[in-house]
Amino acid sequence: MKRIVVFLTGICFALTVTAQTDTTQQEKTDTIRVGSMIIIKRGDGKSGGDNNIQITTRRKSSYRRSNVSTNWFVLDIGVSRFDDNTDYTSAAVQNPTTGFAPGSNKDWFKLRNGKSINVNIWLFLQELNVVKHVVNLKYGLGVELNNYHFRYKDNIIFETQPTKVVLDPSTGYSKNKLAADYLTAPLMLNFNFTPDRRHGFGFSAGVSAGYLYSARQKTKSSANGKEKVWDDFDLRPWKISYIGELQLGFVKLYGSFATQSMFEKGLDMTPYNIGIRFSN
Repeated sequence: MKRIVVFLTGICFALTVTAQTDTTQQEKTDTIRVGSMIIIKRGDGKSGGDNNIQITTRRKSSYRRSNVSTNWFVLDIGVSRFDDNTDYTSAAVQNPTTGFAPGSNKDWFKLRNGKSINVNIWLFLQELNVVKHVVNLKYGLGVELNNYHFRYKDNIIFETQPTKVVLDPSTGYSKNKLAADYLTAPLMLNFNFTPDRRHGFGFSAGVSAGYLYSARQKTKSSANGKEKVWDDFDLRPWKISYIGELQLGFVKLYGSFATQSMFEKGLDMTPYNIGIRFSN
């Protein structure tokens, strides 16, 4: 009897251990990462069981903008031009005594396209969020440097006190330029179509106000060497311009067009600039 009890107890113990043993076979999975895509394959591909492939993608974290962003020391390089609408038959231009440029015509003021350069150095350009980083207010402060290189066919000289433009046929110049430098503050409304990107797509439009702090004519000739004449040459002390900026990814283009002639009298020449902006 004792042996039977021991035998039955052993059978019960064996059955209990067998019941607790995990007979579930672990499912085999293979995981492959390709960039932001994750491919998960379940099953061994051999047994008759179901096999499936799951493909998921991880969304890249978007660029998060602050409500106020500042770019320091932005550089513009472009061309300086002017739209010449001067009436060269008027007494204000042709009068021998009081005229601004007696005997002149439009050819006197034609520019050398490859040399007439505009350089802007912005101390800062700041962007203030207005509507969800799509609409922003953009403003800054910097200097605007304009160089107007005249052609050598007609060697013109700006006389001072009073200002008068005359020909100097006796001297052959290898350089003849008028430089006008302004301290300028731009104010624009910016529209950013891709605010979640650091280098997105958009445009800005507005106005700028510039104060003329330096003007000079610089000439170079074999007879007289390098010469500089510093004067305001009757240039307007203030320059108000329509301005714009176009952002195409990493490329930024800028442009400006003044609201009136850069001269206070005589010549009707409206300056404009266009070029490339280098900023992050």
